Amino acid sequence: MAAQRSRMFFGLALTTALLTIGLIVFGAVVRVTDSGLGCGNEWPLCDGTIFPPLDNVNAWIEWLHRLFAATIGLFGLGALIVALRAYRQANRFVLWATLAAAALFVVQSALGALVVIYDLPPTMVTLHLGTSMLLLGALLLAVIGAKYIPHVRYDRDHVTLLAYVTAALALVIILTGALVRGSGATLACPDWPLCNGQVLPFDQGQLQVVHVTHRFAVAGLGLTLLMLVWYVYRARPAGLVRTLSLLALVTYLSQAAVGAFFVWSSAAPLWGAAHVGLAAGTWALLICVSVVDTINTRALIGQENAENAEWKLQSNRSRS
Repeated sequence: MAAQRSRMFFGLALTTALLTIGLIVFGAVVRVTDSGLGCGNEWPLCDGTIFPPLDNVNAWIEWLHRLFAATIGLFGLGALIVALRAYRQANRFVLWATLAAAALFVVQSALGALVVIYDLPPTMVTLHLGTSMLLLGALLLAVIGAKYIPHVRYDRDHVTLLAYVTAALALVIILTGALVRGSGATLACPDWPLCNGQVLPFDQGQLQVVHVTHRFAVAGLGLTLLMLVWYVYRARPAGLVRTLSLLALVTYLSQAAVGAFFVWSSAAPLWGAAHVGLAAGTWALLICVSVVDTINTRALIGQENAENAEWKLQSNRSRS
């Protein structure tokens, strides 16, 4: 029964995490198509009705985004119920991660409603996206904690800290990207990699500064991610951490390339949605790197504690 519940939880939590990535991409579609107020300033209704008019494309995009979020809520509720039954006594890490995800979903839904009611204020839009990313992170914590069994063990070192820093920086990049969009600075620099022909356009205006600051932050993430991959391949044995870190680097490079195409295409919706989706993918993979690396180091600590306990037991027996 316990194994069956564990499998059920893993399926529900993984599905919820994948749907959350889809929701983040769909939210980008809402933004780049200017459909955020497709249903007016009403929530949960859409211009006073349950279903939007058939001829209002923007309203349907916004309404489908809400339906997507409600679907995630149902799957998440199922995962929470199973977690309460399966992990209340054993593996409480999974239980606490699931509870955190449930709380973040409630906050994210409330922020989504406030974003609509208050006419899409940039700060609140950024908080809404950031909470979605934290929700995705909490779900991944639960998924990995429920399924991953470490096959390699090593001491915690600077690589673990670097993984945490890189993941945090990836989240900062996502938030600055949301501020670029929310402040209207998306095309403040219509060329790439320069900004109106300059490397440092700080004399061009506030929007240009916002836009180029995001680019510098993206470049900083790239350097940090390269360092992470380098140290992982030097300090970690062949295994899942190596694969995940390399996938994170490839996803990041794809995201940077798509960001350039987004600028060159004058903010075409397709490239904008893909850019956000790849950013979410980079964040998700870095969360996975951090969690797997942490479990590997804690497994070593747990093994050492068990060996010490056994040694003490044998010592006490010999004395007696």
